[in-house]
Amino acid sequence: MSTLPPPRETPADLLRPRTVWRDEDGTRRPALLWRAGPGWRMASSALLGGGIGERAWVLNLQVRPGYDRMDPVTHLTEVAAPLGLTGAGVGLMTAAEVTAWTHGADEGAEAAVTTGIGVPTWAAAPVPGLPGAPPPGTINIIAAVPATLSDAALINAVATITEAKVQALLDAGYACTGTPSDAICVAARVPTPNTPTEPFGGPRSTWGARLARAVYTAVLQGARNDHARRQAPTPPKPRTRTTHPLTRNTNKPTQ
Repeated sequence: MSTLPPPRETPADLLRPRTVWRDEDGTRRPALLWRAGPGWRMASSALLGGGIGERAWVLNLQVRPGYDRMDPVTHLTEVAAPLGLTGAGVGLMTAAEVTAWTHGADEGAEAAVTTGIGVPTWAAAPVPGLPGAPPPGTINIIAAVPATLSDAALINAVATITEAKVQALLDAGYACTGTPSDAICVAARVPTPNTPTEPFGGPRSTWGARLARAVYTAVLQGARNDHARRQAPTPPKPRTRTTHPLTRNTNKPTQ
C-alpha cells in the first residue's frame, strides 16, 4: 500500500456539487450538479462537452443499471434543460450511487468522485475492444484547480488523475485499473492577461501533485465505501401474508 502524507487541506469551497432530482422510468433519480459559472476551461472525456474548452457546468447523471439508450447526449441535454443549464457544459453518466460521492482536497485542488466498481478491469486486458459507446461510467472524477493551465497541462492533468485513481484502487485492494467506462473532467481557470499559465500538470508539478493527492483521497474512500456496500447483506423482503384458497372468509356477511 502507498504511504502518503496527510493531504494539505485548505478550506474546500471550490468544488461543491449539489444533488438534483428528476422523475424517470417511474423512479426518482438523482444527479450531481456543479454550477461552475463563467471563467472555467475544462478537459473531459465525457460524451457531452468532451475535449477542451470553456464550460460553465458539470452534470453527473445517475441512470438505471443496464442503461441501454442509444442517444446519451440527447438524454443528458433533456435533463440539463429543465435545470436551467444553458451554454457549454459537461455531461457524465454513471450507474453508481451519486449521493454517495466522495471529496478530496489538497492546497486548493479539489476532487468530487462517484464510485461504482461492479465491472473491474485491467486497461491492457487480453480481450477485444467493442464498437460503440460503453455503458455509463462507473468511476467518474470531477476535479478543479484555482489556477490557469495550458492545453498541454490540462491533458497532462488528465493522465495524472488517472494514475492517482489507479493507485487508490490498488491500495483499496482492487486488482484493476478501473472499469471499462470511467470518465474524467478537470477544470482550471480561463487565462487572463495578468495571470501566469502553468505549463505542467504531471504528478510532480505544483498543481498536478495537488490534484493527484485530492483524487487519491476521494477515490480511495469511494472504493472502500463501494466495497462495503457490496459486502453488506441484502435485507430480506417482507413476507406477504396470503389466504389459503380453502380458508373461509370470516368477513363474509352471514345469511
